[in-house]
Amino acid sequence: MKNSNVMTTAAGTPIADNQNSETAGPHGPVLMQDYQLMEKMAHFNRERVPERVVHAKGAGAYGTFTVTRDLRRYTRAALFSTIGNHCELFARFSTVVGESGSADTARDPRGFALKFYTSEGNWDLVGNNTPVFFIRDPLKFSDFIHSQKRSPATGLRDSTMQWDFWSLSPESLHQVTILFSDRGIPATLRHMNGYGSHTYSLWNDAGERHWVKWHFKTMQGIKTLTNDEAAAIASRDLDHHRRDLHDAIVRGECPRWKVQVQLMAESDADTCGMSPFDLTKVWPHTDYPVIEVGVFELNRNPSNYFAEVEQAAFEPGNMPPGMGASPDKVLQARLLSYPDAHRYRIGINYAALPINKPHSSVHSYHRDGQTRFDDNGGGGVNYEPNSFGGPTEHPLVAEPPLKLSGAARRYDQREGNEDYRQAGDLYRLMDADQRSQLIQNLLVSLKAVPQFIQIRQIAHFVKADREYGSRIAAGLALAIDDGTGIVG
Repeated sequence: MKNSNVMTTAAGTPIADNQNSETAGPHGPVLMQDYQLMEKMAHFNRERVPERVVHAKGAGAYGTFTVTRDLRRYTRAALFSTIGNHCELFARFSTVVGESGSADTARDPRGFALKFYTSEGNWDLVGNNTPVFFIRDPLKFSDFIHSQKRSPATGLRDSTMQWDFWSLSPESLHQVTILFSDRGIPATLRHMNGYGSHTYSLWNDAGERHWVKWHFKTMQGIKTLTNDEAAAIASRDLDHHRRDLHDAIVRGECPRWKVQVQLMAESDADTCGMSPFDLTKVWPHTDYPVIEVGVFELNRNPSNYFAEVEQAAFEPGNMPPGMGASPDKVLQARLLSYPDAHRYRIGINYAALPINKPHSSVHSYHRDGQTRFDDNGGGGVNYEPNSFGGPTEHPLVAEPPLKLSGAARRYDQREGNEDYRQAGDLYRLMDADQRSQLIQNLLVSLKAVPQFIQIRQIAHFVKADREYGSRIAAGLALAIDDGTGIVG
């Protein structure tokens, strides 16, 4: 095939569909046989050396998590078996797009990653300060990040790239509305919420599964910055958020968050009226109310930034027995992508570094590799099964089976999905001042964008809420006619 406009794999094979991962049924999970997805993720993880490809600029602290509600009905995880149980944790907060030297106060989602050192191994919850994200299919993740990073032509951040991608990806509208709202720039890391964002699962001793959403609500109250306030702070201190968290802990003003869950019976996934595994959607609180299950406090600063914050490696696949993943397509990809990135960035033995090593015992057959810094298993056997007393499997902690169905193919991620209602609901929930801030923030970003992209994006705003779209159009000297067309 000689057409230079035909997209191919790195091996030159033409690509038929670059919009949708290959899944078992329309709601997933994704399949390992999707070579195109694996190639894109693996290549993306290796694009930058040595800082993280995303979430490069971060701050971290240690703390303690305490259980306030017994969850034995939902999970066999020992941590949640008794009120008052507690464990140490490490938290890392970050901006998503900026490099390691960028300003903390940029308008950007914040990473909200937690590593709980439980008695049954590490539990990593890798989320954001928003309950949703810009994409629902992992095949689009590297494309999304590329559109938010620097232009290959100029080496500069480019709003045209950003809005070109968003305007061609209507599923991004919910997250875009959050990003450009008053909550788009937190005043400090202490004054923002966190969310697991993805749908996870809990399962109990009887093998019953519930889907779960995790929420972390700041007990300091929400505080945010305007564009002007953020710019003024950045002119004085690029590390404002990192410094504030460190200094607050030194002063003894240790920040705290309530840990909450939304729970859904496994069988409800087919009847709840939406896909509960869609990362661009929230679960209605009226149908699935939040339940407080614990509190965590950050109370100790790292003693060495590189060893602890930079080498912290979070991966959503770290889950003690009683916790599991879900068919959420983006989560499924992150289960592979995160450890793959860690092996590349800090070496194959990253899990044995002090910051990542669980507080419970480790018995594995991993040997050798770069930067092996312990006794490498000594003289013990390095294979299983064996006749020499090596560690053996424990069938009692097996996760209950998950029933799957559907033909393996690349399903159109937008078919049957409604991408505007929740964004419109969010706009209508805002008070007058919040709406005004949202509109102004969007206009600041959109004014430098070519008009054909402005028009395409306004059409999405209009579908979410006519007032929403009309105010953006007016601010760009465009008008919406009676047929909801946009004219100059």
